[in-house]
Amino acid sequence: MPPRATDAGSDPLRDASRPGADRLQRVLADLGVASRRHCEDLIREGRVEVNGELVTDLPAWVTPEDEIRIGGRVVARPEVKPTSKKRGKEPARLVYVMLHKPRDTVTTASDPEGRRTAVDLVRHPSGARLFPVGRLDFDSQGLLLMTNDGELANRLTHPRYGVKKTYRALVKGRPTEEALRDLEKGVYLAYRKEGRTVGAERAAPVSLRVISSDRDRSVVEITLAEGRNRQVRRMLAQVGCPVKRLVRVAMGPLSLRGLAIGQWRELTRDEVRLIRAAASGKLAGADPKRPSRVLSTPGPGRVMAPPKAAPRPRRAPAADGGEASRPQPASSARPSRRAPGSERPAKAEGARKKTAKRGRGGQRER
Repeated sequence: MPPRATDAGSDPLRDASRPGADRLQRVLADLGVASRRHCEDLIREGRVEVNGELVTDLPAWVTPEDEIRIGGRVVARPEVKPTSKKRGKEPARLVYVMLHKPRDTVTTASDPEGRRTAVDLVRHPSGARLFPVGRLDFDSQGLLLMTNDGELANRLTHPRYGVKKTYRALVKGRPTEEALRDLEKGVYLAYRKEGRTVGAERAAPVSLRVISSDRDRSVVEITLAEGRNRQVRRMLAQVGCPVKRLVRVAMGPLSLRGLAIGQWRELTRDEVRLIRAAASGKLAGADPKRPSRVLSTPGPGRVMAPPKAAPRPRRAPAADGGEASRPQPASSARPSRRAPGSERPAKAEGARKKTAKRGRGGQRER
């Protein structure tokens, strides 16, 4: 029997006062299905059922007693282990992982068609249930951030914070100057709802550069802050440059450089600090200046050792083979109070009489 759509009238899913009720998309994100915004998309696409009813409208509220299904499969809820009343529930360790997602891999926790998922490639030793931050097309590859930090994932995917993502696309043919100008200004993309085209929306302007080009194909680097479905492919196809291969090479301050296809590693402390700053809007416009470093490339699904701190640069050797002296700042030299050869001006006769004289022992004479 097919699931029936819910009615916004007297429906328990609209009752936020039920004991233990929480927003459906937040529950799905906490269960590691996907980021909160991606879970909202799954709900609106009609892929989520609660107690046999199809849920397509938000907000929707669920309790631990409700049964949730995605694509016909039950989403299992972990059992909460009892803890000490004094200490309360132990907070989960926040984990941040960078994965070089291969092609032919879906960015969801599970797939009804049985295809390989990004979650299958990352088995963290802590057992943390990680979920992908945002989307990366099935036939695209590149940097995919995975975490159990729902708040950070929501900020990174929200357009309000404008975290930029950089892609390198191998396109057919050579883009014209007009095509590049159109992309920089923002092209119109078809807007679909319930499988039908209902209008067109203008994409936000992007920054791009042509890395290499010949008559048959070109490599274009494009940076944008939006995250619409297959947006880069649709934009390039709109200007007559269909994409043959697409790789996400950066996300905010994070860079994919040095990470092999299918490999993953945890972020360093500095990278976590930078990505949190980007998610707060402080580094939203910053491009990745220093790429992440990877010391080794282990087998698939294994943790990579975090990079060590960069060594301090040595002083440049002097011309005679010794060590060059450290240059002094321009402002460190204290200026002379008076020019060489100049003498202190003599005090006036009246000022001399008023000056107190000191005798032996520092006593002032009167």
